[in-house]
Amino acid sequence: MNFLGSNLANVAWVALGGAAGSALRFIVSGWVAHELGDPLSRLSGKWLSVAFPWGTLTVNIIGSLLIGMVAALVSSDGRWLVSPGLRQFLMLGVLGGFTTFSSFSLQTLELLRDGEWFMASANILISVAVCLIAVWAGFTLASLLNR
Repeated sequence: MNFLGSNLANVAWVALGGAAGSALRFIVSGWVAHELGDPLSRLSGKWLSVAFPWGTLTVNIIGSLLIGMVAALVSSDGRWLVSPGLRQFLMLGVLGGFTTFSSFSLQTLELLRDGEWFMASANILISVAVCLIAVWAGFTLASLLNR
């Protein structure tokens, strides 16, 4: 608890950013699913159907693009000199709330840039496989509770 006590203001800023990012995710993914998903399904049939998570894919791509830009701009050799608190608000809060995929993407890119090809590959494979298994397990457990 000592860690949280000394960083309570940072926790509050990250939480506020997370709320903003989550609200943006809701708005953007909903708009994309409604405006883009339906016309694509009519044009292409089942291959680009509304069932495909166009909104989620869009926020994941946008979030990855933005976290890469922010990371580069606020790095030690970047153009923006910002406080650690503002960096946490933007990257962990807003973009983390917008999509956690952006954090995963940035961490994998950092491994690749450091020449850690094996670790980057392991991060990709383990993250995708374990997260899919976890989603399946959570869904299965909740389905059993719903009976």
